[in-house]
Amino acid sequence: MSALVLSIMSSTAQAAYQLNISIALSPQDPIAQALESARQTIEERSEGELRVQIFPNSQLGSDEDVVEQIRSGANIAILIDAGRLSEYQRELGILSAPYLVEDHRDYRQITQSPLYLEWIEGLADTSGLRLLNYNWYQGARQMLTQNEVHAPDDLRGVRVRTINSPVWINTIDAMGATPTPLPWSEVYSALQLGSIDGAEAQLTGAEGQNLHEVITHVALTGHIQLMTGIVTSEQWYQSLPEALRTILDEELQVAGDEASEATVEAEAAVRERMEAAGIVFTEVDLEVFRERVGTVYETLGYEQYRSQLLGQE
Repeated sequence: MSALVLSIMSSTAQAAYQLNISIALSPQDPIAQALESARQTIEERSEGELRVQIFPNSQLGSDEDVVEQIRSGANIAILIDAGRLSEYQRELGILSAPYLVEDHRDYRQITQSPLYLEWIEGLADTSGLRLLNYNWYQGARQMLTQNEVHAPDDLRGVRVRTINSPVWINTIDAMGATPTPLPWSEVYSALQLGSIDGAEAQLTGAEGQNLHEVITHVALTGHIQLMTGIVTSEQWYQSLPEALRTILDEELQVAGDEASEATVEAEAAVRERMEAAGIVFTEVDLEVFRERVGTVYETLGYEQYRSQLLGQE
């Protein structure tokens, strides 16, 4: 357990209840700003009984370390994608699968489906992780590289940083690149030093880490509509009075919707700034990439769930 986490846990003992939220994004990201707004509203509605503190830029440690602290019952939450949660509830990984939806708003239907609700209860029961909501849209993932990419063959031998979970690794491999998992906080230096050749990321997140300084091209693959959720400790969550659980659930849901819309609005402006900095954006044939990643669903056993989640049966 890190010294910072120990300090947080001891210092909050005086408060009735406190939740410390870890995010990998910068304080300027629309999601970080929405969380700050939610913090204020939660504290106001609870009359100070429930306090919230936001820790951007992975200040509490890597996602893997933070999740383990949460599982041990710490009063911590993390903004995380379902691919990482698949280690604890395998089926949830499909929420991060490539080209699952055409529009991020389609996730609303998914998260209201009986299958999804069954999975999140299973996650809480077997791993001690409570997925509070899953409506924080971070943007479409694109390929950020040093050379122009038009097709999967252009990614052959290209070491691309991705998230360390089966669905992400399989996706990047199927797209033609060499998947290279790294913590988000290390991507800039890895690109600068040449230990990786590229990364896949949403534009707002890439700008937050100044990746436009260490890459030259963006291929608009849009391979994953990155929706994320907030996970906390089931033990801690159940210790809250019902009224505080309601406040937390409601305000984080509202903040997630607001952050998602702000992210959509911000993407065009981010692209303009990147282009002004010299980054070349390339349109690609999405059908070619879509066909290549179809194997991901087969490999991970997700094919049976697509129609159920999207109400296409």
